[in-house]
Amino acid sequence: MGSEECKLSPRIIEILEKVVGEEKVTVELIDLIAHSADASIFRHRPEVVVYATTTEEVSGILKMAHEERIPVTVWGGGTSLTGAPVPIQGGIVLDLSHMNRILEIRPQDRIVVVQPGVTYADLNRCLAPSGFSFPPDPSSGDVATVGGNVATNAGGMRAGKYGVTKDYVRGLVVVLPGGKVMRTGTRTMKSSSGFNLTQIFVGSEGTLGVIAEITLKIAPVPKERCAVMATFKSIVEAGRAVSRIMSSSLVPSALEIVDQHCIDAINRNVDLGLPRVGAIVLAETDGFTKEETLFQMDKIAEVCRENGSLEVRWAKSADEAEPLWAARKTSYPVLARLNNTTFGEDITVPISKLPDILSALQELSAKYDLIIPTVGHVGDGNLHPHFSYDRTDPDQVARVRKAEQELYEKAIGMGGTLSGEHGIGLAKAPFMSLEHDAVEMETMRLLKRMFDPRNILNPGKLSLEASHG
Repeated sequence: MGSEECKLSPRIIEILEKVVGEEKVTVELIDLIAHSADASIFRHRPEVVVYATTTEEVSGILKMAHEERIPVTVWGGGTSLTGAPVPIQGGIVLDLSHMNRILEIRPQDRIVVVQPGVTYADLNRCLAPSGFSFPPDPSSGDVATVGGNVATNAGGMRAGKYGVTKDYVRGLVVVLPGGKVMRTGTRTMKSSSGFNLTQIFVGSEGTLGVIAEITLKIAPVPKERCAVMATFKSIVEAGRAVSRIMSSSLVPSALEIVDQHCIDAINRNVDLGLPRVGAIVLAETDGFTKEETLFQMDKIAEVCRENGSLEVRWAKSADEAEPLWAARKTSYPVLARLNNTTFGEDITVPISKLPDILSALQELSAKYDLIIPTVGHVGDGNLHPHFSYDRTDPDQVARVRKAEQELYEKAIGMGGTLSGEHGIGLAKAPFMSLEHDAVEMETMRLLKRMFDPRNILNPGKLSLEASHG
C-alpha cells in the first residue's frame, strides 16, 4: 500500500490488506487520481483503490464495506462517458481489471465464460481462431471491459443487426452487498425457469451487485463483408434514407451517420480525405457468401440514390473499407479538441423518427447558437450529438443545459430513450423522471433497497437515492 494520507481509518486499510494482500491496496495520489475520472466531465477521488483478482476477494471487500457502511464503486476500463464509475462519494474503488481471465471457450455450446476485466478486443482475439465472436462493438473496445459492457448494456456499430450486450448475457456470478455470492442464469440456449435475475444486473451500473463472472453467447463470424459510403446534402436527407433502408427487408450489419461538423473535425485532424458534404452514411452488409452480401448492398445503394444521395462510393475490399470505419471511430477524440469541454449524448428514437430528431437538433442548434456535431448508430436509431463549449463562460453553459433538457424531452416525446448504450451514470441521472414514471422509478428504488439496503454500491447514480437502513 502507498503512503498518501487516507480518510479511511488504518483499521479499514488493514482489513482490506488482509482480504487481498498489501500489494493490491493503494492510497498513492497517482492511483487515486487515475481512478477519479472516466471519459466524462465528472471528477471525484476515492479514499483507496483495491485490486481484486478473485470472487472470494470481492466477497470479502463487500462484506466489510457493508458492515462499515463504506461506499464501493466498481472500476473496469474507465471508458464510461457518463460518470458511472466516478466515486462521487469517495470510499473504495474496486478495480476489477486484474480479473481478466477467459475461463472457458465452448464453441460447441456457443458460449464463453469470462471474468469481468477481460477487454472486448482481447475476448474477440481469443475467439477468432474458432470462427466466433462477441458481436457488440463499442468504439472503446480496445480498452473497455466486458464487465463494463454488461454494467451499461453497451452496444456499438453492429447493434442494429446483432443486438446489444443484454442479448448475449446467459448467466452471471454476482457478489451482493454483505458478501453473498449468487449465480444466475444457465449455459443453455434457453430457459423458462423462474425470474430472469440475470437481466436485472445488465445495465445496473454496479448499483445492485458486483459482477464477478459472465457467461456470454457467441456468434459465428460472417466470412464476407461489403461497405459503401453515401453522401448527402443534409443530415435530415441522410436520416430519411436510413429510415427507408430500415423499413425495407434489408438487414445492414452496420449503418452509421456522420454530419458535416464531424466531417470537418475529422479532416482537420486525420488524413482520411472525407468529402465535405452535409452528411455521410456508412453502410456495411455481411454474410457467408459474396452473392448474399453484394445483393443486400446493391439494394441499400439503390435506396440511398432514390432518397437524395449525391454519390455512393463502394469499398471493394476490407482494406478499402477500413478508413471509413476509422473515420467513424475517431469522431469522439477529434470532437473533444473543439473546445475545453465536450460531451456526447446517447439518445435513441424509433428509426422512423430519425428525420424528426435530426431536424430538432438543427432547430436547437439555431435556437441556442450552438454547434452540435452529430454521429450515430442509425441502424438502431441511436444518435450521439456532441456539445462542445467553453465551461468558463456561464452564458454558454446555460445555453447548453437548456438545449440538453429540450433534446431529452424531444427524444422521449418521440418514444425514445435518454440512453441507448452509454448508460445513465451521473450525467443523465437528473433526467430519469422524464423517461420513467413515478411507479417505475419507485420500483427501481425498491430493488435498490432490497439488494443494497445500506446504499454502499455506486451511490449517487441512476437517480436511485432514497432512504436506506
